[in-house]
Amino acid sequence: MRSTLTLNNGEEMPWLGLGTYRLDSGRQARRAVGWALETGYRLFDTATLYANERFIGEALAGSGVPREELFITTKLWNSDHGFDSTLAACRRSMEELGVDYLDLYLIHWPVPGLRAESWRAMEVLLCEGLCRSVGVSNYMVEHLEELLAASSVVPAVNQVEFHPFLYQRELLEFCDSRGIHLQAYSPLARTRGFGDPVVGRVAERHGRTPAQVYLRWALQHGVSVIPKSSHPERIAENAAIFDYELGSEDMHELDSLGSGTHVSWDPTGEP
Repeated sequence: MRSTLTLNNGEEMPWLGLGTYRLDSGRQARRAVGWALETGYRLFDTATLYANERFIGEALAGSGVPREELFITTKLWNSDHGFDSTLAACRRSMEELGVDYLDLYLIHWPVPGLRAESWRAMEVLLCEGLCRSVGVSNYMVEHLEELLAASSVVPAVNQVEFHPFLYQRELLEFCDSRGIHLQAYSPLARTRGFGDPVVGRVAERHGRTPAQVYLRWALQHGVSVIPKSSHPERIAENAAIFDYELGSEDMHELDSLGSGTHVSWDPTGEP
């Protein structure tokens, strides 16, 4: 639970975190964060879009867990793109969360025409120490190539949808070759494929649930995971993935399920 990876700027980030999409009521968000903290989670992922930054911040502040033990991620929404708007949006998010720095700030979507100016602001936020690391989300290879050609600051993280039914091998290989860590949102594919016979066979071999198989599969591809849940038993189940390994046959079978199936946004072809 406390194992971490090292990002390209030397910062440490947990392999497992709690996603908070649709935890949009104060009671629901606070309870989920509390259960996750009790289980051992220390990475919490939110976004301006989720409208729960204040709830997440209050739950973390009231937990008694020291700020330096937490890893807090939030994201720039599409309507806030642009240089000045990005700077202002980051400060608003920090105020909502009640923190004086972010561990990771991401561009949520590669908005056409504005993402270059937004990234320039991200560089300033990094330089000023308001963000320990900066990165992107939903960036495909072409978006990353554009960014890298115009900036010397390489994103620390690219957060994308990634699960056995959306095995983005080319994107993963590109990110690995550039020192960009790939992080999976919707790593459980919203339970899609849980009844697939391949998933069932792998789960049975190891005495695990389909959710645990999906998450372990991602970890063994070097991809960190932020599964969302608001149920204590699922939060605990999702964390029980560090005491076993999938074999090469398991990995091959799960890799073969990749069919390009999105359960969330599809940024492919975004200009």
